[in-house]
Amino acid sequence: MPIRRLPPETVNRIAAGEVVERPASAIKELVDNAIDAGATRIEVEAHGGGLTRILVADDGCGLSAEELPVAIERHATSKLAPDEDGLWDLLRIHTMGFRGEALPSIGSVARLSISSRAKGQRDAFSILVEGGSVGDVAPAAFAGDHGARIEVRDLFYATPARLKFMKSERAEALAITEELKRQAMAHEAVGFSLDIDGRRILRLPPEHPGPQGRLARLSAVLGRDFHDNALEIDQTRDGVRLSGFIGLPTYNRGNAAHQYLFVNGRPVRDRLLQGALRAAYADFLARDRHPTAALYVTLDTAEVDVNVHPAKAEVRFRDPALVRGLIVGGLRHALAAAGHRASTTTAASALDAIRAQSLVPPGGGGYSGYQPAPSPAGFSAWQSGGWTRPAPQVLPGLSDVSARYEAAPEEVYATRAEAFGGGGGGVAEAVREAAYGGYDAPPSVAYPGQPDHGPAPAFDPVDFPLGAARAQVHETYIVAQTRDGVVIVDQHAAHERLVYERMKGEMAAGGVARQTLLLPEVVELDPAEAERVVARAEELAALGLVLESFGPGAVLVRETPALLGKTDAAGLVRDIADDLAENGQALALKERLEEVCSTMACHGSVRAGRRLNAVEMNALLREMEATPHSGQCNHGRPTYVELKLADIERLFGRR
Repeated sequence: MPIRRLPPETVNRIAAGEVVERPASAIKELVDNAIDAGATRIEVEAHGGGLTRILVADDGCGLSAEELPVAIERHATSKLAPDEDGLWDLLRIHTMGFRGEALPSIGSVARLSISSRAKGQRDAFSILVEGGSVGDVAPAAFAGDHGARIEVRDLFYATPARLKFMKSERAEALAITEELKRQAMAHEAVGFSLDIDGRRILRLPPEHPGPQGRLARLSAVLGRDFHDNALEIDQTRDGVRLSGFIGLPTYNRGNAAHQYLFVNGRPVRDRLLQGALRAAYADFLARDRHPTAALYVTLDTAEVDVNVHPAKAEVRFRDPALVRGLIVGGLRHALAAAGHRASTTTAASALDAIRAQSLVPPGGGGYSGYQPAPSPAGFSAWQSGGWTRPAPQVLPGLSDVSARYEAAPEEVYATRAEAFGGGGGGVAEAVREAAYGGYDAPPSVAYPGQPDHGPAPAFDPVDFPLGAARAQVHETYIVAQTRDGVVIVDQHAAHERLVYERMKGEMAAGGVARQTLLLPEVVELDPAEAERVVARAEELAALGLVLESFGPGAVLVRETPALLGKTDAAGLVRDIADDLAENGQALALKERLEEVCSTMACHGSVRAGRRLNAVEMNALLREMEATPHSGQCNHGRPTYVELKLADIERLFGRR
């Protein structure tokens, strides 16, 4: 079979199949061009899922009459230039586009019209391309001072077979919306608008460059709650900078759709991000829950290759381990700095549930004439057809002394301090540890055994972040009062996290105990998998798993972590091999060790149903404040809910 040169039209359509996969791909390429042209505002319109019509207008530098016909030629671009030696370096790309394929590819499969006025020029011009056929440059009307207006009609009309693979108009419209959201998150200083079938979808004004403007843009795209539950990231290592925002562990999602990575301002999809996020949040989320994150990696363009994917949706780092380590370390640092902070959506969900229950009558009947009835969980005065007022009575505990922290006898403090790990060092230290959890006690508090320098004002623990314990409800929940609200703590979940963090610290300090197998186990693997596992033998040994190479395609397991007890060594090694292939880290072993620690912490913590006194409750609150990550249990659920006084007053109609 003879070798033939393909005609330019066919070459363009082949390129279009790679670059313009769907309407959202065409919009991405056109928006990239607008950003490279220095646009500060970009307007996008789409009809029929983008297959009928696409319009992208910007206020960039624009194109002159001489540049218009060159712009629609293959591999013609203004974004690459030779260096002093006449070499074209593809490893130093500073722009979003650089191949010069987008416009000719779109023009080969659709009806493409470009109207533009170059900056500093009086006249505007246009050019038309239909199915690869190029028209003449002609004068045109243009509303703005400068910029470009690109209209695409009947996308893929010249390649009808491609139309059969398009999804519904709704699905294509959603893809367009998602694409423009990614572009908006990557460039907060650029204003974006999106209309689909005449409906306003997005209106995002330009934000001030920097962290605050970026957070405002992320909140506009991801939702207002993200602003209140975001942790800022800003770390630098070996010339690589990681910035952006991540959500608190208790602000999680059911899928990974809200995880975004931007490299030098370019939205990319990379498995590196998913693996790094999973590793960073391994202590805080169950495997079926996913964090929200928008991370921005900035590095020398020579350290990243953006020319590895036709649509530039993927990149390749020269040192992926450095980038991954920076992401994991930066995220863990931010999560540790968050301390006991939990998601604000927890309180919002609780308030919404209260409002919903107070408005819906039993049986879902009509609202007219309905009198709100007490909850069956509270008291049982509800009767069919109405409710009767209970007879006056003294409720248990109503006349008891408040649970507010007061000075107590020495022996009570010593006993309770020991129960929460604060013993040793005398009664004064036990009092300090039990009541204040490691905080410096206020100078106005006089401890037993200290000289009395005269009356001092009583210190009220409501000034602490989690407030002062006032009561225990159903022997499971601690109700605490803060200066501006109420905190409800799940005592079992909270103490489970405290014990878990303590166990992790002890394990890290003393190393993981190992048990030697009576008969070493041989595990058969793919040769490449075996090589990856053996290369991490030293790291695995630090986690208690000792193995060595056993010929090509096999490893020999000699010791396993003692915490795991009798375990399936072969299954564990295979899981580790899968993790190394997918994420570059042996997460399976770490997760199993953490799961055992979590189980042990669960059994060793204060159980629901155990009655606590005021000292014990305050000691738990103080230890939560001093322990990182105590705002959520080991599975990402909140350990406490905080209700602001203003919200409570709204529930009772006081506001």
